[in-house]
Amino acid sequence: METALRTQGLRKTFGGLAAVDGVSLECRVGRVHAVIGPNGAGKTTLINLLSGDLAPSAGRIEILGREVAGLPPHRISQLGVGRSYQRTNIFMSFTAFENCRLAAQSRLPISMRFIRPASRYAEVNQAAERALDLCGLGSQHGTIAAALSHGERRQLEVAMTLATSPRVLLLDEPLAGMGAEEAERMVGLLRRLGEAHAMLLVEHDMDAVFAIAATLTVMVDGRVLASGTPAEIRANAQVQEAYLGAADE
Repeated sequence: METALRTQGLRKTFGGLAAVDGVSLECRVGRVHAVIGPNGAGKTTLINLLSGDLAPSAGRIEILGREVAGLPPHRISQLGVGRSYQRTNIFMSFTAFENCRLAAQSRLPISMRFIRPASRYAEVNQAAERALDLCGLGSQHGTIAAALSHGERRQLEVAMTLATSPRVLLLDEPLAGMGAEEAERMVGLLRRLGEAHAMLLVEHDMDAVFAIAATLTVMVDGRVLASGTPAEIRANAQVQEAYLGAADE
């Protein structure tokens, strides 16, 4: 399986605080790699570094064999990285289809030419439709995003990342705030997407994590405490101690 994402000695400091401290990991196509840890572990900071929202203080980030540390978010995205956020990041006044079409349009080399109507770009429309169908939102094509349920909005955000045809998915707590039924649908979606993408997943729902992840990395105080299969992580005494009385971020 192809290694699509690799970090080596990745570090991010804020003043004297090391939020991410020497993190090395790999994420391969066809395998879901989950990053878990208690509050303040540095999980979201890690994703911000990988997506370009933050520049690293030290270390390497390779996406599909290319060094990308320090590149801006739009350049990393164009290299094939899709990212979702802890808080839903969609256009509430747009329809589900319009949200996805806008995301797909960003991949066109002429995406900033506004004279030609976006509806006339067949490849853009097709990418948006495919993304909605993959995420189970095909029937919500014309629904205004503000009218969608919380779970559907989270699905829409994932659909928007898929509309950009990414090879690497960085998903930050995609199940946040979901009820049991919505979470079950999202787990099924993530499992399907993990078969064709390299996925780095930050998630607080441990049932979901252990259901879909092939590899888990546990972070504590910005460092990697342990990394391995779900069975290895469950049996790790240090991991059990780190989680004792701690809530995930």
